Amino acid sequence: MKVGAEVRRRGNREDARQVVARLKKTVVMVGMMGAGKTAVGSALARGLNVPFLDSDEEIERAANRTIAEIFARDGEPFFREKESQVLARLLRGSPCVLSTGGGAFMAEGNRRMIREQGVSVWLKADLDVLWHRVRHKATRPLLRTPNPRETLRALLEARDPVYAQADLAVESGEGTVEQMAVRVREALATRPDVLETDE
Repeated sequence: MKVGAEVRRRGNREDARQVVARLKKTVVMVGMMGAGKTAVGSALARGLNVPFLDSDEEIERAANRTIAEIFARDGEPFFREKESQVLARLLRGSPCVLSTGGGAFMAEGNRRMIREQGVSVWLKADLDVLWHRVRHKATRPLLRTPNPRETLRALLEARDPVYAQADLAVESGEGTVEQMAVRVREALATRPDVLETDE
């Protein structure tokens, strides 16, 4: 009984903190495929009591096709154009947590939109962590190559310097999804223009 009561009290304190934390700008999760943008972003959104959106899901909904089908039928340039249009629409909406595809932050126009209307959070992960998470997934069109690990390594090498331009960076790897979400929230708390708290 005492343990349960303590859990309830702890939960109530956490709920109170969620109520007083006000998200003022959309948080845009950026980083490589497999970095945890969707999982961590979902947990963060729950903790902040705001909507969670995934730009890839929004693109698929608008096109009525999967990302892999869009790549195969229309090519990557077409996909990137649609991605930018969806990002612009989502950034105009109410503050939320938004997960983006691994290549979204590569376009200067997208980075400018995010900088002006939201805040970017780079989930930073090394090659071993990323490969462990994506190696068995068939939904990654950019990894449909003879040597997908080498492709992933080359993508990471090319993209990391651009991801480093993000407003905030949080290590992704050690710990649970919930722990990583807490680390992101702590990083956001350093930006009162983004996350206003009474704590």
